[in-house]
Order: sequence, then C-alpha cells, then structure tokens
Amino acid sequence: MSGEPGATTRFENVCRNAGMALASCEGYFVHRMSFDIVNGCDALEIGLRRGPEWPDVTISLESLYHLSISKPPESSSCFVDEISVLYLPKPPRPWPDGVVVRRHRGLPELAVLRLVGPMEIKVVASILTVFTAMSDDRAAAGPMA
Repeated sequence: MSGEPGATTRFENVCRNAGMALASCEGYFVHRMSFDIVNGCDALEIGLRRGPEWPDVTISLESLYHLSISKPPESSSCFVDEISVLYLPKPPRPWPDGVVVRRHRGLPELAVLRLVGPMEIKVVASILTVFTAMSDDRAAAGPMA
C-alpha cells in the first residue's frame, strides 16, 4: 500500500485475512500434506477436512524459510486444536520474540503459520494462499441460485 511508516501492506492484509479464514478451521483434520519444489521454489500444501457438510480448505505456502513438523508416533488422526497466522514485516521493523528465522536485511515480509493438535506444524514463508472449496453437501445440491 502506502510507503508511509505504519501503513498496512498488501501482504499484511493477506496474512490477516488468512488468519481470520483459518480461525474457523479449528476442529478440522489435517487430511493431506505435500511438500514439493516447483520451478526452483519450495512449496507446501496442507489440506484440511472436517466432513461433507464443511468446506475443504487448502493452505498453500511457497518460498519457505522454516518448516517443522512434530507428531507423536501413536497419533493416527491429526485434528487441529489451534491455528494461527502471524505477519512478520521486513527488517528493520520489529518482530515478536520467539520467531525461528534469523533476521537479516534482505528478508521479505513473511507469514508464520502454526497448526497445533496432536501434530504441530510451523511454517515461515513469503507466499501464503488459502483456498476454500464448496462443501460436498453444497456441491451435490446442484447449481447455485
């Protein structure tokens, strides 16, 4: 947006909107996860599913700076108790304590995605997109009026 100090950037709005959209995904399950390198850029997709009456959600992250996954071996289902998105501005603007990425002047704006349940996923990336599908029940109902 504006170059004025304190002005909200486009990516900050992306992070805020993603956080609001994903807040409704508490209670979903991690249905699938896929890590790949596409055109020289690492990418992670996380598919969330709750059931046919709920829309599936796909979280797409690219240009990863950090990825950690922790899962107890005895856990067969990975439900989501908590999900959050945190915006990290370009240096030299301050970051909150506890961020796992080492700061340097060349860093872009970043998003920190955190999913917590039996499995914990933490991702820091410079590209974040959230896709929400129509629920199976709504899709089966036919054309939208």
